Amino acid sequence: MRPDSKAINNILIVKLSAIGDVVHALPVAHALKQCFPAAKITWVVEKPALELVSNHPDIDEVLVFDKLKFKSLRGLLVEAPPFIRQLRDRHFDVALDLQAIFKGAIIAYLSGAPKRLVYCNTRELSHWMSKRVVGEHSSGHVVERYLDVVRSLGCQIDKAVFNVTVTPQEAASAIAIARHVGLETEQPYVILSPGANWPNKRWPVRQFAALADKLYDDGIIPVLSGGPGDKKLADEIIDSSAIPPVDLTGKTTLKQLAYMIQEARAFVGGDTGPMHLAAAIGTPVVAFYGPTDTNRNGPYGDGHKTLVADWDCAGCWKRSCPKGRDCLSNIDIEAVYQAVRGVINGI
Repeated sequence: MRPDSKAINNILIVKLSAIGDVVHALPVAHALKQCFPAAKITWVVEKPALELVSNHPDIDEVLVFDKLKFKSLRGLLVEAPPFIRQLRDRHFDVALDLQAIFKGAIIAYLSGAPKRLVYCNTRELSHWMSKRVVGEHSSGHVVERYLDVVRSLGCQIDKAVFNVTVTPQEAASAIAIARHVGLETEQPYVILSPGANWPNKRWPVRQFAALADKLYDDGIIPVLSGGPGDKKLADEIIDSSAIPPVDLTGKTTLKQLAYMIQEARAFVGGDTGPMHLAAAIGTPVVAFYGPTDTNRNGPYGDGHKTLVADWDCAGCWKRSCPKGRDCLSNIDIEAVYQAVRGVINGI
């Protein structure tokens, strides 16, 4: 049963970053469109995650919040008035603050929406500007925590639908880039993603290299992926491998990477945006966990495997280890290899 949709014609979603967090929030757009099919859905996002919400079938409009322009007093004075006018001109009925920190809260507040909701994990006093929603999944996966905000509007949600959309042009350009580095996308390959913003979310490069060699022995091509900042890690893996993996590091856009992930047999990496993108697309994932919590941040959905570092402090949520440990180093190469074989074979 749907709530009265006549009262809700314009909906604002505020989810600015990071890539993994925006991926997790994508089902909110689909759930809202199902519940309020006539409503216009607008998403405010920062540039790094813009591609994820562009050409999305459940999002009618995207507004870009360029935070760099707001960092100085002069920038704030120049940029804030037109941005606020953009928000106010749309006459939002509801604003959903899924960022749950001050900058997301202030955007929701300045939108002028009379009804403002913020998801349960509020910080920086964001609950002062929006009503905090603590749903039945407040201790569960973050995807469900976001969807609880939609449920609070009276919407029934049967499953999370991400609807990551790759255009034919993005797919064609990804295929061309892959061919340029010697990979045909019809070949069996696995994406290896060694990078992460937190150093303790990175599996050691020598272990990635050993895994790449094992995959080659099985007739599966290991393909390195990541942003330009991950090139040093990729080069170290290549130097440590008996046969160099195919290297796409820094060569693809986010949506081109999404296509490569979509065609892969599996994805291997830490708790990062590309890993969550892979899970959202439906590609089997083998994920490494140490400082973060699999209950909240594990790969969403079925058919994935997680390997957790065997430390008593696992799940500490610290960006670097205060004990000086290489957090993920005790995740065994053979265990990862068997997990990859398992997800490829559906076992």
